[in-house]
Amino acid sequence: MIKLGQYNTLTVVKQADFGVFLDGDEFGNILLPTRYVPEDTHIGDELNVFIYFDSEDDIIATTETPYVQVGEFASLRCVGVNSVGAFVDWGLSKDLLVPFSEQRTRMEEGKPYVVRVYTDKASGRIVASRKFNKFISDEKPRLKAGDKVSVIITDITDLGFKCVVNNQYWGLIYRAEAFGKLFIGKKLSAFVKTVREDGKIDLALQKHGKARVDDLSDKVMKTLESKGGFLPLNDKSSPDAIFSLFRTSKATFKKTLGGLYKQRKIRIEADGIYLNK
Repeated sequence: MIKLGQYNTLTVVKQADFGVFLDGDEFGNILLPTRYVPEDTHIGDELNVFIYFDSEDDIIATTETPYVQVGEFASLRCVGVNSVGAFVDWGLSKDLLVPFSEQRTRMEEGKPYVVRVYTDKASGRIVASRKFNKFISDEKPRLKAGDKVSVIITDITDLGFKCVVNNQYWGLIYRAEAFGKLFIGKKLSAFVKTVREDGKIDLALQKHGKARVDDLSDKVMKTLESKGGFLPLNDKSSPDAIFSLFRTSKATFKKTLGGLYKQRKIRIEADGIYLNK
């Protein structure tokens, strides 16, 4: 079954001067224009292509890589507004419509917005929405503390950074536990702290406790070895300098250095840390 707005592996069934036709099952033959056809493509070959609607609203295939697929959230830049809604750039030749009815506030050209891409049941067309709650699962997540998840930040509140988790649940990174550069639209990995009774997820940017320190210890040692046994960082370095190299908080970095120092694997000097031979 063909999945509109997603990648599909389809078989070449016909060649023409303007491209090749792929077996689109219930949608019939689907054109892959010449500019997207890989060299030495023959009838019977299988191609991994993205299926969507072109400017004439015909189903078409492409080997271009969109920024987002149906069922996913992404931050996309608004490139135009007309009488039916706003249009965002999703990496393909035809921009993606966000109807006025799917906007929380009027979108403005030139600004980035987090949207969720879906197939409209009434028209069958691929569109995007800024009204997220209807796409969030009502079921309690089957996740446990420590599970790694993918998140995208959708809002900033007094409590912290509101996120969509794995494209289907609400989550929160508490402001007091945040570090690094976090902003609306950023995609990152996080770890489940707890799953609340209402199904919402409390998130952490690092693994919990000893596992977090052990992981960072390995990373520090490998980085030291690859850099000739010296790094210009120590427990007095700025949080930004630490985060840029190790993607961790200063508190975790200091704790990790303390553990390595006690094991006599490193020595800490004013100019940085050295690997003990």
